[in-house]
Amino acid sequence: MRIIHSISELRAALAARQHAPAFVPTMGNLHEGHLDLIRRAKAHVSGTDSPVVASIFVNRLQFGPNEDFDRYPRTLERDAQLLEGAGCDILFAPDEAELYPEPQGYKVVPPDTLANLLEGEFRPGFFTGVCTVVHKLFNIVGPRVAFFGKKDYQQLMIIRTMVRQMALPIEIIAGETTRSAEGLALSSRNGYLSDAERAEALALIRGLKAIQSTVHDLRASGQTQIDAAAWLAQSESSAMAVLAERGWKPDYMTLRRQFDLLPPTAEQLLGQEPLVALVAAKLGHTRLIDNLEI
Repeated sequence: MRIIHSISELRAALAARQHAPAFVPTMGNLHEGHLDLIRRAKAHVSGTDSPVVASIFVNRLQFGPNEDFDRYPRTLERDAQLLEGAGCDILFAPDEAELYPEPQGYKVVPPDTLANLLEGEFRPGFFTGVCTVVHKLFNIVGPRVAFFGKKDYQQLMIIRTMVRQMALPIEIIAGETTRSAEGLALSSRNGYLSDAERAEALALIRGLKAIQSTVHDLRASGQTQIDAAAWLAQSESSAMAVLAERGWKPDYMTLRRQFDLLPPTAEQLLGQEPLVALVAAKLGHTRLIDNLEI
C-alpha cells in the first residue's frame, strides 16, 4: 500500500490508472466497520485496475467549539497497517495545511430540511463541514464509487443528496452497520468508553429494538386509525426516559421515514412504509449514535 500526503502526488498516482478509484473516506482511528468498507470496495473493483483509495483526515470544519477535535485519536501508523491488511491500495493522509491551505471561505451548505433536524439540531454546522470536506475529497480523488457506512444514517442521506443535486459522477454504496458480538455499533469514539460504559452502551441497541418491536406489534394489531403524532411523542418520551434513568443524556431517540427522516403519518406508521429508529445520546463524556431500519 502506498501512503500519500500531497494532492499533487495523489493525482499523479491516479493518473497512471486506466479506471477511476473506489473511495472510502475516514477520519482515522479505524475499526472493523471501516475495514468492511475497504473489503467491499476491493470486491467491487475486482478485475479492473481501479485502485481502492482510503483517506484519513480529521476535519476541523465538522467539529463544534465544545466538541472533541483536539482529543480525537490520531492513530495513523496503526490505521495504515489495518488498511493494508484489508486490501487498500492507496492511503491519502493529508495534513490540515494541505487540504485547507487558506481559510475555507467557500462551503457546501446542505438544505435545512435535511441538515437542521436530528444531528443537525444538536450539532449546528456539522453537515456543512461534512459536505464541504467530502465534496473537496471527491474533487481530489475523482472516484467512480464511494463507500459510506449506515451507522451515520443522516450523513449518508445528505451525501447521497449532494451527489445527486451536484450531478457528481459517483455511485454511493452503503455498508451495513458493523457491530460487536453483543450488538454494539462499532465507532471510533467507542475507544473513549470504559469497560463499564461499553457494557452500558448496549442500552442503545436495546432501545432501538424495542421501538422496532413496538412498530411490528402495532402493524400486526389490525388498527386502521391512530393519532400518529401523539403515539410518536409518547414512544419517544418513554424511550428517552429509560436512557436518562440509566445515566445517559439523550439528544433524541426517534422513529422516522427512511426516505426523508421526517415523522411518519398515521397511514405510514400502520402500513409498510420503510422506517428507521435513530438515537443519539451521551454516556459520560462520549456521545454515541445508532440506528435500526424497520
